[in-house]
Amino acid sequence: MFYEPETWVAIAFVILLVVFGYLGVHRTLLTALDHRAERIKAELEDARRLKDEANKLLGEYKARRASAEREAEEIISSAKAEAERIAAEAKIKMEDFVARRTKTAESKIAQAEAQAVADVRAAAANAAVTAASTILSQSVKGSVADDLVGKGIAEVRSKLN
Repeated sequence: MFYEPETWVAIAFVILLVVFGYLGVHRTLLTALDHRAERIKAELEDARRLKDEANKLLGEYKARRASAEREAEEIISSAKAEAERIAAEAKIKMEDFVARRTKTAESKIAQAEAQAVADVRAAAANAAVTAASTILSQSVKGSVADDLVGKGIAEVRSKLN
């Protein structure tokens, strides 16, 4: 049995354990493991706290994003409504403008027609006066002729104008 290498390894191992026990290595080892366990526990608590804070921030940002999306949709819908209102106002103003221009043009046409009729009447009156004065001056002579011509001219002018 003492010639077996496994026996000597076992004896050396037991002696090593006794020396470690005498020197208090097991207490140092257990203390180091306890400190490590406490450090890991503290890191886990920090990680859990950071995770909770991150989830809270994520919730806040999601709420802000949803609020911003709603606000953007409201802005878009109000802009569309405003554009439709402006288009309707522009259409009404354009129709009013066209109606006023049409009325102005019709008024100008009526004035031009009235002026043309007046010009034609004046030209006809002048032609009639000239013709009547020529005819009367050739057929009637003297002061009676001048009297008749003046009355005829006045009468034609009053009727034609």
